[in-house]
Amino acid sequence: MMMGSMGFGAVSGEELPESRPMVPQPQDITAYGLIPELVGRLPVIVGLDALDEKALVAILTQPRNALCKQYASLFRMEGVQLEFDRGALKEIARKAIARKCGARGLRAIMEETLADTMFILPDISGTVKECFVNKKTIESKRPVLRYQTRQPTASTVNHDELRY
Repeated sequence: MMMGSMGFGAVSGEELPESRPMVPQPQDITAYGLIPELVGRLPVIVGLDALDEKALVAILTQPRNALCKQYASLFRMEGVQLEFDRGALKEIARKAIARKCGARGLRAIMEETLADTMFILPDISGTVKECFVNKKTIESKRPVLRYQTRQPTASTVNHDELRY
């Protein structure tokens, strides 16, 4: 990481060792562009590291209101059990890292993946029993649906017809 390589009028400096944690000082914040009157009112200034894949997967699954639990609840309202494969969770985390959006981007990635399916579920309610999301689903945006004993007609679940 380059010291002073961020913000307005940044100048490249000497290389910092990666193991040394960056502790920002108030003058660093003012050099970035915040006015000193505002910086003086900040009680604590902390530098943060980017989240890794393991941390992002934990955010998806562990909290009481985790995203996976929220989506499972939405699917449950339609009578469908939603399940995520471990590979899918890792792929969602990898996409968030690639987009450099961190934990805030997880919802957008899940929404991209499940939006079409959530849109058609009310039309085919009672026929879909389970929805599986795996790594391939994240790439294709088409989860695997397991149906009840009777199969719906092909036109009711054709994902290609879902153009807006």
